[in-house]
Amino acid sequence: MAKNINSVSFTILLVVLLVASTEILKTEAQTFCFECGPVPFLGTNADCFNCCKTKYGSPPVVSGVLEGSEKHCHCYC
Repeated sequence: MAKNINSVSFTILLVVLLVASTEILKTEAQTFCFECGPVPFLGTNADCFNCCKTKYGSPPVVSGVLEGSEKHCHCYC
């Protein structure tokens, strides 16, 4: 019984090390950081991203998305 527990523990340890070393669980989370342009923003998501890149630079800005009923251009870092 103890041999089986050691074998399972060793296997779990290897899986944890594999996940940690390959960053499988790492997410590409983006955080809201700025607003850009007038409200309502009359352009597209691509126009919003261009506004964000022009005003704040890239990096830190990685995307721009129109959100909300009033069409705010939100920049994400």
